[in-house]
Amino acid sequence: MKSLCTLEGTRILLTGAGGHLGREMAHAIASGGAELILTGRNAKTLEECRDALPLECRGRCHVMIADIGSPAQVDTLCKAVQARFGFLNGLVNNAYAGRVGPIDVIEAADFRAACDINLTGPFLLVKGLRGALIEGARRSQRSSSIVNIASMYGVVSPDPALYGDSGQNNPVHYGATKAALIQMTRYLACHLGAEGVRCNSIAPGPVPDPSQDSGVADFLSRLAARVPLKRVGAAHEIAGPVVFLLSDAASFVNGAHLAVDGGWTAW
Repeated sequence: MKSLCTLEGTRILLTGAGGHLGREMAHAIASGGAELILTGRNAKTLEECRDALPLECRGRCHVMIADIGSPAQVDTLCKAVQARFGFLNGLVNNAYAGRVGPIDVIEAADFRAACDINLTGPFLLVKGLRGALIEGARRSQRSSSIVNIASMYGVVSPDPALYGDSGQNNPVHYGATKAALIQMTRYLACHLGAEGVRCNSIAPGPVPDPSQDSGVADFLSRLAARVPLKRVGAAHEIAGPVVFLLSDAASFVNGAHLAVDGGWTAW
């Protein structure tokens, strides 16, 4: 099983690499032996992510700047990856940024921005890197893998009672676009599988960033009370399933949606 889960000899592109979940994904993917391309909007954050990796991993870790919400920047990124690397074995669509708040403060522009990052960006990355992923499968004689990071709120609604009158509600566009990403995952699995490219999604549950203030009193304990395991998750607990789906241990897993939420969506 250890050999099945290894990422030795693979080349993986990770978006949103400098974020709360992205940093742990980067550490797990690089530690698994992959050559890793870190992608995000902030060069300093990405370089800090690379510098935090184990010393033996840093030499096979590359930083490429791109805003996944910008079609022009995604196009530039895809062309640069093709020219510099030629092939990929995996793509992790993890990038997200967006406004929070209850429905009365959310505007059409917020929806458009969420669609750009959660849907159009991943679609354009898959379209632009499809040839590189197919070439990766051909060279390795094993399937390449796309992992889309969705959310438990792409499956169930946030409970407004969790947020009270804080104004920090998980917004309507977040879950709507994450649900669409899950469906796009299924589409891609069916249309790219014959080309040697698997596609699956993961739905993280409550995995709050401890460095961020939610603005809600006792928020962590209120979240934990809703989880069958009676605790919130940690970022590294999302990274493990990502490595699994990228690896040969998941070689016959295609079109699946994996809840990593402590049982939140099992109620």
